[in-house]
Amino acid sequence: MKKISALIVSTIFLTACQQGGAGYDNNQNAYKGAGIGAGLGAVAGALTANDEHRWRNAAAGAAIGGLAGAGVGTYMDNQESEMRQATAGTGIDVSRQGNDLILNMPSNITFAHNSSNIQSSLRPTLNNVANILTNYPQTIVEIYGHTDSSGGDSYNLDLSDRRAAAVANYLSARGVTQKVITTGLGESQPITSNSSKEGRAQNRRVEIKISPISQ
Repeated sequence: MKKISALIVSTIFLTACQQGGAGYDNNQNAYKGAGIGAGLGAVAGALTANDEHRWRNAAAGAAIGGLAGAGVGTYMDNQESEMRQATAGTGIDVSRQGNDLILNMPSNITFAHNSSNIQSSLRPTLNNVANILTNYPQTIVEIYGHTDSSGGDSYNLDLSDRRAAAVANYLSARGVTQKVITTGLGESQPITSNSSKEGRAQNRRVEIKISPISQ
């Protein structure tokens, strides 16, 4: 417990200092909010885990609390604004669900038919997305691959896995260091009917979900 307590104290201090940087007002209230939130998050992270996970969860809890104390809403507002500017006119749709951002990338700009190789036309936009993500490290990035109902279930699942992984690898290669989770969902979550060519095209997509690390 002494080691965990020392970790909590150090992460409180570091988190509070970091939150006083760019994007936050340098005032006592901001530091108090970050520090108090970090402490609560660290304690919660340490006490709700098995021994083997306490170190990791305490550090994660401190990051969670720090972001909540300093203003998670503003943090995501700023990121949303930058994402909308970076993707304007590209065919990528940016939506907001609470404090989560969803980037919906249709198949016609992401991958060729039956391919998991990112099309060259998408790369400049993904470069911009990667640059923004590196400036907002207190997020978790989830990438979901989807297909239409053409082909077998196992093939579609594998293809969606490979497409999600391709986007994740591309972002990581361009400096995105936060946790990136990939999931292939195959044809299981269509957004419209697969009965038409247009509908199938809409269902073939990759989504990037960006969530704040928050309480």
